[in-house]
Amino acid sequence: MALLPNSRTEPDGSALIRVLSYNIRSMRDDTDALARVITACAPDLVLIQEAPRFFRWRKKLARLARAANLVVLTGGATAAGPAILCDLRATVERAEDVLLPLIPGQHRRGFATAVVRFGGARVGVLSCHLSLQKDERYDQSGMLLDRLAGMDVDHAIAGGDLNERPEGRAFTRITDTLQDCRSTAPWGAEHTWIRDAPHRRIDAIFATKGIEVLGCGVPAGHPGVTDADLRAATDHLPVLAALRVPAT
Repeated sequence: MALLPNSRTEPDGSALIRVLSYNIRSMRDDTDALARVITACAPDLVLIQEAPRFFRWRKKLARLARAANLVVLTGGATAAGPAILCDLRATVERAEDVLLPLIPGQHRRGFATAVVRFGGARVGVLSCHLSLQKDERYDQSGMLLDRLAGMDVDHAIAGGDLNERPEGRAFTRITDTLQDCRSTAPWGAEHTWIRDAPHRRIDAIFATKGIEVLGCGVPAGHPGVTDADLRAATDHLPVLAALRVPAT
């Protein structure tokens, strides 16, 4: 398959970045394989779901970031699972972890959020893992859009495990406002669940309309990403996007 462009800053100050969204199942699988997949994708930002949340969770997440030549930007247990990793190219303006309203009987959910700069480009970033319950998930999709709208940025990226296919109500609510990067510029493979026989697309990366999507999909066959590592790393497949963010 065609290769995605490498990250760079353009002469006009715009930034070409790679964004990876990945449900890592609390690092309960092969963490070496997980780190190899992330490293091979060469992301500037990694939007994590199901980061470690319990005993020594900060140390575990930091170990993964270090193995993938990244740093922990925000999230983890303080966001009920979502997290954001970044490379040293990113200049962090601010970060905030947001806990969403808890419905009795459901898992606590949250958003990991940040505003970062790459060259002359300033972008809001959000990692999410929406509910398994459809009504709660729909409400959370609205909270996601509200959170992005309140970040005081011209350009924003969101990614995560939606627990829903593209035709679902929550997914559609998001794509009424944001670009579904996979639909905008298909690249790589499509389905993200389950790892042994992928047949659903429930993980996605979204971007505001001013961001140019150069390609997005599961990096199966990408140089350095092996089927064995994808199967061993976690029970989801990652989504990789190359995006051009205008200077602001």
